Amino acid sequence: MKSIIILLGPPGAGKGTVGAELSGILDMPLISSGDLLRENVKNETPLGEKAQKYMDAGELVPDSIVIKMVEGKVAEDKYSKGFILDGFPRTLAQAGMLEGIISGNDILRVFYLKAGDDFLVSRLSNRRVCEKCGKIYHLVNLPSRVEGVCDACGGKIVQRQDDSEDVIRKRLNVYKVLTAPLLEYYRKKGVLHVIAGDTNVEHMLDSIRKIIKW
Repeated sequence: MKSIIILLGPPGAGKGTVGAELSGILDMPLISSGDLLRENVKNETPLGEKAQKYMDAGELVPDSIVIKMVEGKVAEDKYSKGFILDGFPRTLAQAGMLEGIISGNDILRVFYLKAGDDFLVSRLSNRRVCEKCGKIYHLVNLPSRVEGVCDACGGKIVQRQDDSEDVIRKRLNVYKVLTAPLLEYYRKKGVLHVIAGDTNVEHMLDSIRKIIKW
């Protein structure tokens, strides 16, 4: 029997940050679909090479490729007792495929980090990332000690192209179309918990703690 946590929420809701914190607190490995995709592409795995062709063409990587990456990951020994999923599933099709990985005895909890568009645009447009190590900063809430320089590795801190306001609003609209139906899917299963994503990380973790009771 495994314990599985799924983090849902629009871009900028804090899934990555909350996932990393939960991973440390609960001693559960975190699987980020974005990181998993980049890892496969970087290592030039067969799945990564297939995914790269779609990415080069500006197309979404098919669900079948993504689920195979996730399936291969969770088959490793370190995931035998449970794991946290960030960024997956994103569609009803992916959720259906995930059912093939989850057994009937597994404990599944889905946390939806809910936040409004204006809040998310403000948060994401002020987000910065180290182009060398990937550490995330925020100009208002989490600035680096030296402007433009990563605290961790000394790399250059930049704004991602997809963190401009126009692109953010487009991403939010795409999210609502593709991912919002997942909420009803997991609500009907009785495993969905809505968490305020327009608060700080400590508040979100406290809300989750009251449900998981660690």
